[in-house]
Amino acid sequence: MPISASEKLRRLQSQFAGEDQVLILINADPDAIASAIALKRLLWRKVAGVTIAHTNVITRPDNLNMIRLLGVSLVFIGEIDFTRFTRLALVDSQPNHHPAFAELNFQVIIDHHPDTGIKAPFVDIRPRYGATATMMTEYLKAAKIKPSAKLATALYYAIKTDTDDFRRQAVIEDVRAFQYLFRLANIHMARKIEQSDLKLEFLKYFKRAFNQMRIRKGRVFVHLGAVSNPDVCVLVADFFMRVASVGWSIVSGTCDKKLIIVFRNDGIRKNAGKVAKKSFGALGSAGGHKNMARAELALDALQREVNRHDERKLFLWIIKKIEKRAA
Repeated sequence: MPISASEKLRRLQSQFAGEDQVLILINADPDAIASAIALKRLLWRKVAGVTIAHTNVITRPDNLNMIRLLGVSLVFIGEIDFTRFTRLALVDSQPNHHPAFAELNFQVIIDHHPDTGIKAPFVDIRPRYGATATMMTEYLKAAKIKPSAKLATALYYAIKTDTDDFRRQAVIEDVRAFQYLFRLANIHMARKIEQSDLKLEFLKYFKRAFNQMRIRKGRVFVHLGAVSNPDVCVLVADFFMRVASVGWSIVSGTCDKKLIIVFRNDGIRKNAGKVAKKSFGALGSAGGHKNMARAELALDALQREVNRHDERKLFLWIIKKIEKRAA
């Protein structure tokens, strides 16, 4: 028998007490940020304090603009003294998604990504949903909390982003949450976040992409070489999906001794998550959704596969591995 929204809320809130210091951990992106501040709102006046910490270095202009315009308070995980906190919560992720998460014992895990079978006192994982922000909106409604304009804007923008304006995986619950938030959000502020300008330093990567991209049967392959941040690969991959004749966009780069491969597709043909996992799952972390996926491989682990110091050979190896699975 399905659990009601009010019962889920009761079970969630039962994990916390008035004297608790709560740490909410995220891998910061719009959905994670919005979901974290929604959970913080749910715990307002119910615990002694709430801190939101992120594991990643935030460089994407839209994320930075979202944090600035909405006045979101975040702390980098490296600055956190874990002994201060009595409760740990993880939203829009699961412990095996990041090494920093795997070492911690969470009391609360809320996510919309595929269920990895993780155990915790409170777990709410709904892979059907297009965004964790939809789940958090349902919790707010169950608590009879009307989100402020800033919180509504964050949740609205998160659903819009994670469903790619409902072009990616979404269910009726996402649509209902989006419609509800639309009436409360500052749409002009959301648009300003969405239209954040690219950093000037990122433009060189687009030039590099144009100069060495390879197009095969509607698939664009790009290897950027060394990048200052993996988000650059995401930006370039998303850009190429705007080209009419492109059905797949696969962009790779190296950063922090890892090979990052970002997959985007139109969601019509092959499943990007399955292609990523079949192509690179044996070599590192790989997977995702039908039209967006990612692989992260330690460069040292590729020594037997390819000369990782030769960018051309590395690029050709990536193409060969993917085309074998995406054919």
